[in-house]
Amino acid sequence: MKLDVILHGGNFLTLDEGRPGAGSVGVLNGRIAGFDEELEGCTAERTIALGGATVVPGFIDAHCHTTWWGLGLGAVDVGQARGLDELYTLLEAEVRRLADSPGAWINGTGFNHKHHGGAFPDIDRLDRITGDHPLYLRHVSGHLSITNTVTLQLAGVFKPGFVDPTGGVVCRGEDGSPTGIVEEAAQQLLQQLLLPYPVTRIVDALDAATARYAAVGITSFTEAGVGGGWIGHSPVEVAAYQRAAGTGRLHARAQLMPALDSLHPLQGHEEDMHGTGIGRGLDLGAVAGFGDDWVSLGPVKVFMDGSLLGATAAVTEDYCGHPHNTGYLLDDPAVYRERVDAAYRAGWPIALHAIGDAAIDLATEIIISCQDRYGRNALPNRIEHFGIARPDQLAAVAAAGIAVTPQAAFIGPLGDQFAAMVGPEREGWLYRGRSLVDAGILVAGSSDLPVADNNVLRALQSSVDRKTEKGKILGGAAEGLTAEEALRTYTEWAAQATGTLRDKGTLSRGKLADFAVLSGSPLVAPDISSLKVLATLVGGEFTYNRLDGGLSTDAVSAAPTTGATR
Repeated sequence: MKLDVILHGGNFLTLDEGRPGAGSVGVLNGRIAGFDEELEGCTAERTIALGGATVVPGFIDAHCHTTWWGLGLGAVDVGQARGLDELYTLLEAEVRRLADSPGAWINGTGFNHKHHGGAFPDIDRLDRITGDHPLYLRHVSGHLSITNTVTLQLAGVFKPGFVDPTGGVVCRGEDGSPTGIVEEAAQQLLQQLLLPYPVTRIVDALDAATARYAAVGITSFTEAGVGGGWIGHSPVEVAAYQRAAGTGRLHARAQLMPALDSLHPLQGHEEDMHGTGIGRGLDLGAVAGFGDDWVSLGPVKVFMDGSLLGATAAVTEDYCGHPHNTGYLLDDPAVYRERVDAAYRAGWPIALHAIGDAAIDLATEIIISCQDRYGRNALPNRIEHFGIARPDQLAAVAAAGIAVTPQAAFIGPLGDQFAAMVGPEREGWLYRGRSLVDAGILVAGSSDLPVADNNVLRALQSSVDRKTEKGKILGGAAEGLTAEEALRTYTEWAAQATGTLRDKGTLSRGKLADFAVLSGSPLVAPDISSLKVLATLVGGEFTYNRLDGGLSTDAVSAAPTTGATR
């Protein structure tokens, strides 16, 4: 048999119990054709010599924001500023750059108040710097933005009778004047001035972003909110992904979560939608799983609460230093129950953003209610983030088969802030690891990019050691995972949580030939984050390649069949 490609001389960590290791793999039509002795007598169009490198299943980032990050690559990166004066200097430089474009938007990304002694920019100073330029400066959490008076005027904030949108707040000072901070769903006031982005611009953003995904070994990702709400970028956002894939500008496989706001009431036959005839969905009845290996629909994304950094995640006890503040749900619980139920009975699995323990209570209740009433839909139901989870909440989540996506990537850069927000009594509840696995909960690895970076190897190390920037072991060493468990969160378990284990997550015959080639084994490396991604392949084709030679385009007479390099 003539294959498309044979990779040989590697240490393949398949994560498949039937064949945990191999030294060579053959690829045909984008899928794994066989390993080692199964390739005897096979030839190939190309051979790739791995030189002893370790190969693992391609990494799956189960929750990220690709378009947002890709668009932000052209914005002012204020995350590098230390102190508000440096931030103001960066904005002044952007104003000078836009001197010939009066009224052009100033976009900034990466703001974190921890770099400024907990302070936020002063709106009067921002007004003096920006003049007639609208300003959209995003907090690293994504759950608040900073703007100026010009933008608030354009958004209608100063009109008589203005009220904050449901699920959001335009923050005001003691005198009632806006501070320039806009929380949660109120960010739509700013985004509506920019939306919708043209498909061409979204495609450009996807091209830039997913090329960078390939450089860190990511072969698949789940986009956590498209098409509507304050997280979407266009009502035809799916078309941008399809165009990017069709033109070779999507460098990783995309599963897209429609935002709940992108669904609308549907009416079918009285036998449909579990005998109700009505629900919430998309026209033509498309539901999760629709699509192909490159672009498909995932569960519906529902924002239930805010962020821990902004003290808007809904918790049952006050935040430290914020008396009488327990965050808030972004809508009335009865509204969530009705709208999520309508989507679920129309066939949509659900992914509920719930960071605080109060939000987790409601999310768990809703999912269990839907499952009890209608059974399971095509993909697993999920709780996104699961950030502050009480011990008593774990058993119910495990029993219901709910997948969770706590971000180990947060622990290093944000863990100290989180711990200060909740205090030592609740620190062990933060972005759990070991206690989730021991409870039998399915844990999927994810970055929530751009809230944290998507360096998977660094996230794996954080899953193991749980070290913050200041050296704290968040939640204690007992919450750490083994290296193999950490690897599975971004491979096998992420595939399970996204409903794609049949095609990815482990390496076995018939599965997609999606590989991350590493400089060493994450199972034995003293520091996983010190490893390098040497190459990434999707469907047996390079999306990133830093291998030293070893690539031949000549057919070979027979495949090397040596065992795995150890």
